[in-house]
Order: sequence, then C-alpha cells, then structure tokens
Amino acid sequence: MTTSVDAERTITVTVNGVPRQATVPVRRLLSDALRHDLGLTGTHVGCEHGVCGACTVLVDGAPVRSCLLLAVQVDGASVTTVEGLAREDQQGGQVLHPVQEAFRECHALQCGFCTPGFLVTIAAGLEARDADGPITDEEVEEIVGGNLCRCTGYANIKKAVHHADAAMRDAR
Repeated sequence: MTTSVDAERTITVTVNGVPRQATVPVRRLLSDALRHDLGLTGTHVGCEHGVCGACTVLVDGAPVRSCLLLAVQVDGASVTTVEGLAREDQQGGQVLHPVQEAFRECHALQCGFCTPGFLVTIAAGLEARDADGPITDEEVEEIVGGNLCRCTGYANIKKAVHHADAAMRDAR
C-alpha cells in the first residue's frame, strides 16, 4: 500500500490523562502534533535530530524524543508531556511533581528551554528506579546524560535529582 505524502490520518491519543483526537498529516512529527495540533507548547523542539532531549515526552510511560517519532505512531497510546507532570489536589489546585518542585527549590534552570525535557526524563528515571537507598551520582549521570543544557553547567540539575529522589522516597 502506498501512502501519499499529503495524506492525513485521524489519531486518538490519551495526552496527560485526557483522550484527544487530531487529524494530522501522516508525516507530522509527534512534537509538532503536540504543539500545533493539540496546543501543548510545553514540549520544546531544539535540535530536531534527537540529540538535545528538549522534546522528550513519555509514551506509555517510556521517555522518547518526540522529534523522532511520527504522530501516527502513537495512535492509541498514552502520552505524558511536561504539562501532565503536575497533579490536581483535593481542592482542584495543582501540585507540582517532586521533580518540578526540586527544580524550583534547587534553582536548576536558567533560560528554561531544556527544562521540559529534563523534567520528563528525570521523572521517568526516578519513577522507574527500584533501589531502596538514595540515588548515587552515577545513577544521576545516567538519568540526565542524554539531555543537553547550554546554560547551567548541570550542577543544580544534578542537585535537583538528588532532592527529588529523596522527596519521592519519603512519599512512598
């Protein structure tokens, strides 16, 4: 079966817990569909080659570079963007994810362009962690090593990972 490059397809995807539908060109990148078709501009597009990590989102819980994935590939999947990290409290307000709170408390951002990708990547890494004790520096390096930041020098980002890990372990 041949598909025209101008062909469109309607996809259904659960984004941040909400079922959404969009009709997208079959060649539309997930990052572009999130930003332009669904209005979720928290996902940033940096290098468009999958190197920088700014566009990282979770697809069915796994971190992926949304600039390397076609939107039609996530049809039927669950996608979490940076906008979906915060949770609603009992009064209907927003409670920051422990990683978001740690970034705020540890001053782990400067210009903020890379921040959404770091937040999503770190949240996934810490939630997947099954160790009982505190996160090691080597584990922190492994989690943040695939994301690039041109402003911070990473010291406060790594400090925030340690901070968030402690908060998440305390909450368990």
